[in-house]
Amino acid sequence: MISESSLVLCMGPASEQLSAFPFCLSPQSTKLHKLVESHNNIMTTVCRKNEGCSKLESRLLVPGDILVLTGNVLMPCDAILLHGGCIVNESMLTGESIPVTKTPLPCADSAMPWKKHSEEDYRRHVLYCGTEIIQTKPSAHGPVKAVVLRTGFNTAKGDLVRSILYPKPMNFRLYRDALRFLMCLIGAAAIGMIYGVCVFALSGESAGEVVKKALDVITIAVPPALPAALTIGIIYAQKRLEKKSIFCISPQRINMCGTLNLICFDKTGTLTEDGLDLWGIIPSEGIWFQHVYKFSSGNALPWGPLLGAMASCHSLIVLDGKIQGDPLDLKMFEGIDWEIDFVCSEENDDLTTEETMIVKPGPNSSKVPAEGIAVLHQYPFSSALQRMSVITRVVGEHHLTVYMKGAPEKVASFCQPNTVPSNFSDELQLYTLQGFRVIGLAYKPLDTKSPAEVLLYKREEVESDLIFLGLLILENRLKVETKSALQELCSARIRTVMITGDNLQTAVTVARNSSMISEESKIILVEACEVEADNSASITWKLMDDYERHKLGVSDTCIKVDVISSPAEGKSDYHFAMNGQTYQVILQHFSNLLPKLLLNGTVFARMSPGQKSSLVEEFQKLDYFVGMCGDGANDCGALKMAHAGISLSEQEASVASPFTSKTPNIECVPELIKEGRAALVTSFCVFKYMALYSMIQYLGILLLYWELNSFGNYQFLFQDLAITTVIGITMSLNHAYPKLAPYRPPAQLISPPLLLSVVLNILFSLIVQVCGFVLVQHQPWYSKDNIYSACSPANFSLSENGTTNATESQEAQSKYRSYENTTVWLLSTINCIIVAFVFSKGKPFRRPIYTNYIFVLVLAVQLGICIFFIFAEIPKLYVAMDLVCTPVLWRGFIVLALVILLIVSFTVEEAIIEHRALWLLLKKWAHFRSKSCYKKLQRALEEDIHWPPVGKTEHSLPVGMPVNEGAAAYINPVYQNDESVS
Repeated sequence: MISESSLVLCMGPASEQLSAFPFCLSPQSTKLHKLVESHNNIMTTVCRKNEGCSKLESRLLVPGDILVLTGNVLMPCDAILLHGGCIVNESMLTGESIPVTKTPLPCADSAMPWKKHSEEDYRRHVLYCGTEIIQTKPSAHGPVKAVVLRTGFNTAKGDLVRSILYPKPMNFRLYRDALRFLMCLIGAAAIGMIYGVCVFALSGESAGEVVKKALDVITIAVPPALPAALTIGIIYAQKRLEKKSIFCISPQRINMCGTLNLICFDKTGTLTEDGLDLWGIIPSEGIWFQHVYKFSSGNALPWGPLLGAMASCHSLIVLDGKIQGDPLDLKMFEGIDWEIDFVCSEENDDLTTEETMIVKPGPNSSKVPAEGIAVLHQYPFSSALQRMSVITRVVGEHHLTVYMKGAPEKVASFCQPNTVPSNFSDELQLYTLQGFRVIGLAYKPLDTKSPAEVLLYKREEVESDLIFLGLLILENRLKVETKSALQELCSARIRTVMITGDNLQTAVTVARNSSMISEESKIILVEACEVEADNSASITWKLMDDYERHKLGVSDTCIKVDVISSPAEGKSDYHFAMNGQTYQVILQHFSNLLPKLLLNGTVFARMSPGQKSSLVEEFQKLDYFVGMCGDGANDCGALKMAHAGISLSEQEASVASPFTSKTPNIECVPELIKEGRAALVTSFCVFKYMALYSMIQYLGILLLYWELNSFGNYQFLFQDLAITTVIGITMSLNHAYPKLAPYRPPAQLISPPLLLSVVLNILFSLIVQVCGFVLVQHQPWYSKDNIYSACSPANFSLSENGTTNATESQEAQSKYRSYENTTVWLLSTINCIIVAFVFSKGKPFRRPIYTNYIFVLVLAVQLGICIFFIFAEIPKLYVAMDLVCTPVLWRGFIVLALVILLIVSFTVEEAIIEHRALWLLLKKWAHFRSKSCYKKLQRALEEDIHWPPVGKTEHSLPVGMPVNEGAAAYINPVYQNDESVS
């Protein structure tokens, strides 16, 4: 049987873990339970072959069942929409609160699976479990129907639950180092076991007693709470984040936030406002643009295709009497002051049962020669396709019209060349370089008179040979908090990158205005062309310099593309900018150049959701710790791929990312990094303390084993519960420091500063305990057999009934009481308090120790109790705690030794261990260089005088020719010298 002391040692750390778990997991478990149960008992209408339609509980659904859907219900499974349309709220999954339009799965004349055929666009045909169906639109085939695709944990909601229960494994060095450290402690425990077995076996102890003492050493040297110590800081950080409206479904990633050195941002809705202001429209006529049309009171847009496009080409819906949808669509529709209505078609065709959206002039709109426009069919907007289209018909007329809206370059590519103005590119750059959001509009009459034929058209047929209408200009302002947040990250030497689906020039301007790119920095435009016929892929570098920027409408904005005469002349501070097409070509044909470009790449525009995920992964391959911040809709893949994905959403939990912020701006990013750094440092502090606590107790026990002695049960209990457990819980309460330091905390336990700190403090503890152990045996009043030899009967009341009887009584009560025990226990107990104080770090990652009022109070109370133990001379207390009376002079020696220990330990920790400049100097003297891939590339690029090849064009190598993998790269000076002390 294991001794009582062993059980106490197990109970102490275990109590720490048990106290921490309910604190962290109980609220999450309740939320998770509700999340899982919410869709299990929904009654659904199921149509099965030869059985008709019947009501069925959602938990009984299986893939292949046909569901009949109605509005205002939660989806109980993942299903593919077969007939009709749906308006869905997917905020629970994506964090995007804008209603999403779902369309039936089209009939494709292809053997390719439908998922692959539509790539990213397949999402618009799938209804996801847990999402809310707001409205349904029956079709000519009857009510809205969908086929069950996935159920249970295989659904999108199941993926969310699984991601909470089983987060993605993280290759975080901290946890690997913790295991290695545990192995070292196990090795120390093995040495202690051998020592204990030898000492007690040679003294003639029974085999059972020898085994007990050996097992005691294991529970002391390897405390079970050591791994749990890494999570204590995370628990408190998570609570603090929740108070700041930042919610987390993967708490272990909080520590990883402390190591982030690159943050990727989406633009629209993240850096800029969600809402847009309609600035104007530039009509096109023939091959020329007309004058800018400003939307203002009394200046109504005349009837024509341009008005028709703005009135009908959108995905707006009416919910509870209010028009809702994408902010861009809302602003466009509000600009013409029209209204939306839904009616059932009464035509003599196959669409008599379909509910059709009618847009009609509002009371304050201009008079038009039409009652309204009916939207017969819609191809919803897709970020992958960068466009949307609708098929419409003017009420009372028979001919149909197609309208398209989307990225100007994409819309122009679907138009007849003779309808696109010759100065299209110049006009587009004129506005995008000023940060405007520009949308292209186009239309064409459809060669059919029957609305029934609408569903027979393929999208490729509808979206061809269009007539270009013009450019819609919207003003997209920066959020007030954006610039200050980016400047805070820049001052902390955290690199920032923009990944957006918007226009490249607009993105560059936003990067300039937000201080992501300084005004002094140069921007190099990277353009790559795909392989065409016999021509190989090519890549070109151009220096983009916009100058003579005047107010719009007064004079033109010019784009100057210049060539640096010598590449070395431009090697100062510059950034690469490219679009998604260029990135894809580089990824496929210039993979050897990709690391170089990523080191300076700051603006990535026209990026599809898949390309965003790929880019984040490529950054990670360069050993960056990558964070991603987006709105949770088109950024889902990138948010999940990043080390720390932050979704700006009103939902507390989103499948899109580990972190969700209810505050709709990027101020949450610096806050998350601050808390991550504080949690990481706290984990190190508590880990070091737990390791020192076990080593201090371990050294004391081995010293006492030499005298065949040990700590008493209450002595163990006091150290484990009253000292260590309370310190372990309160030591982590320090809040994050309000300012981000320009360097990161170390992310590994096996590092010279930390190891030196642990080793030196173990050495100090060993010296103090050995000195106390040896010196007490050389005192004139010392007696191994008489524990009252130091105290005369006159001043120690326990001897009043006779020394011999008292001695026999005490020996019967305890076999641990001795001068060695008392001295070593007092020294080791107060030593635990000292190392807790020394290891409780403040600046630059946590607030100072004096701001942690509870911890300071705990240390003061604990120290007061220990001093009371030293000077109390209360017989019953001494008996209970297995202490003996010593002369006052010896007690003063104990206090003096501990004061010296405090001064030495604190001085060494502050002057050596925490002296960052000293460690950087030692690194430089030892020629230590970071092994991170991006750091190696930086050093190699500094010696490359031919990079970047501005003004030059390169072509891809023939297939099969080897690529120079050792190519160098360059990075901005602002990103250098940010290595942490590790």
